[in-house]
Amino acid sequence: MNKIILASGSPRRKQLLDLAEIPFEVIISDIDESFPLGLSANEVAIHIAENKALAVRANLFKHNADAQTIIAADTLVVLENEIIGKPKDRQDAIAILSSLSGKTHKVITGVCIVSAEKKINFAEETEVEFYPLANAQIEYYVDNYKPFDKAGAYAIQEWIGAIGIKSIKGDFYNVMGLPISRLVRELKKQL
Repeated sequence: MNKIILASGSPRRKQLLDLAEIPFEVIISDIDESFPLGLSANEVAIHIAENKALAVRANLFKHNADAQTIIAADTLVVLENEIIGKPKDRQDAIAILSSLSGKTHKVITGVCIVSAEKKINFAEETEVEFYPLANAQIEYYVDNYKPFDKAGAYAIQEWIGAIGIKSIKGDFYNVMGLPISRLVRELKKQL
């Protein structure tokens, strides 16, 4: 079996691969996360994930590394057809969570699996509905959990998810950052 490389420093993605008992190592390559105009949100997530995977693969080939399977992912939050990224600061995080309050949004994770023989891209989509959140709840969450590295300014597995999520339609783990059950099925095709 090819060695598996996770092209991500996300502790949540590492946790999910561990949960699925997939042995892996982490190699991160910083990339420009910009994307061409006109792509759908699913295409944007896949585009960024593929760029992450290909950057790690290029780096490995440069060092004559053994055959590897590389997994990369990118998670986006989409509200009313607008991609919401990571918050710039406290005020932006509060504004983002205020905009999600009482509404349904989509969480889309693009995944790219690359080996010497194959490349598989897919996107998984989950709908998340928040209860209306009070300003005090939003400020408490931002000040205590500092969700500045998270798309949509929240992590579903943290306090805000426990008290604020009304419903989820789709894969819970996708909202954490990796649709692990689908990834396992795709890896079986790959390996």
